This record gives sequence, C-alpha cells and structure tokens, in this order.
Amino acid sequence: MIGVFDSGYGGLTILKQIREQLPEYDYIYLGDNARAPYGTRSFECIYRYTLEAVRFLQQQGCSLIILACNTASAKALRTIQQHDINPDELRVLGVIRPTVEVVPSLTLTKHVGVLATPGTVASDSYRIELEKQDDSLIVTQLACPMWVPLIEAGEHKSDGAQYFIRKYVAQIIERDPLIDTLLLGCTHYPLIQNAINAELAAARRRDCRTIAQGEIVAHSLKDYLFRHPEIEQKLQKSGECTYLTTDDSDKFADAATLFLGAHVRAEHVEL
Repeated sequence: MIGVFDSGYGGLTILKQIREQLPEYDYIYLGDNARAPYGTRSFECIYRYTLEAVRFLQQQGCSLIILACNTASAKALRTIQQHDINPDELRVLGVIRPTVEVVPSLTLTKHVGVLATPGTVASDSYRIELEKQDDSLIVTQLACPMWVPLIEAGEHKSDGAQYFIRKYVAQIIERDPLIDTLLLGCTHYPLIQNAINAELAAARRRDCRTIAQGEIVAHSLKDYLFRHPEIEQKLQKSGECTYLTTDDSDKFADAATLFLGAHVRAEHVEL
C-alpha cells in the first residue's frame, strides 16, 4: 500500500491528485490531527512525531510513504531516510523536492516567491532546494501563520480570511516586485489559490503565476513508480483508500469533505 501522511488535513489535497492520476493503487491516509499544527514545533518534536507516523504506516503494510506535509518534509524527511529506514523494505518521499524541480522551467525573471507556514520558512528548505536546481534564482519567502487556521476552521472564504490573503500577497510582492512565480509551500493553500490569484490580479500582477503541489507530486510519484518497478510490484491494486486520524474520527470526516469535495469515513488511531 501507499501511505500518505500529514500533520493535519492539507495532505488530502495531495492524496486527491495522486488518486486521480494513480487510481488503481491502495492508499492509507494518516492525519496526526490531535497534535497539529507541526509548523510551530521544534525540529526534535517534528522528527519524533513524523517517525512515529512512518513506523505506524509501515506496520499497516505500507511499503511506500509520502510525507504530504511541507513541515515534515523540511524537518524530518532526510533524517528518516538516512537513519531510520531500510530502503529495501520501505521508501519515504516528500513533497518539497518534486515541487522545486519544476520551478526553474516556469520562471522567466528568475525571481521566485514562497508562501508557507512559519516552520517551513524557518527551515529554509525551499530556498536551499531551489538554489540547488538553479543557483541564479532569487528566492523570497514569507510565513503566512493565519492561513492554515482559517482554512481548517472553514473560514477561508470569509472577509477575515480575505484580509489576510490580501495582506500576505501584498507583503511578498512588496519584498520583491520582480517575482513571477509564487510557490504555495503548504498543502492547505490550494483551497485559497483562486483567492490568491484574484489578489494578484487586483494588484495588476496577472503575470505572476501560483503553483500548487498536488498535481506536481502526483506526476512525480507516477514517474517514480515507473522508474522503480521493484517498488511498484509490491503495491496492492484494488483502488481502496482508508482514512485514519489521531483525533476524533467524525470531526476528521467532516473536515475532509472540505478538502476532498466528498464525504469519507475515518477511523481513530493512537500512535
């Protein structure tokens, strides 16, 4: 099975795109909602929580796990890959690397903006990985601490949310007016991508495109499985998907509807 892990609900946007491109496989989605958000926690805490989730999913039969969480990908992925897993038994992938690989081909000005959670921005992972792809890129990052709470509260279409969308878009454009590619470095942000685009248009910046991660990560996973048939052959293929949460299962199911556009059943688990 393929495991998809996030600290909360945002990873559901990644899962949705993956299932659209690769519907034949079996999936387990695990949201550590009881301990979310991860973005303000220490490296040691994020690493410990993420490793617990990886171990749990491995015990459920997952031989491939996607960390559909930018904070976990930034702060825990590399350590887990290097020290905690046997790649012959388990592969763990993140969302940052496949995302940054497409950026150099999209920007004309070489000025790139990253909107993300405070934890992801503090890790500096996007700037580091983008500059590995093209050291001529000029990367400007901005933490958007209000967006995830508003989205998870279902208030992302409210006037209050619009204020903070306008505020953060204006701030990053002011920091670098030459930005023509704006990377949404959090899996929650596709739910407000249209609103972000509207603010860019209102600021007369229709030339600045926004990039969400779901479709990119899904395409990258499809390519990864093609290049690694030894992994692909281990995966079950009955098109099933199981949803697990460390929080209340009914609460998770209600919130998941917002991200998936369909009702799901979820099960409570302890890590």
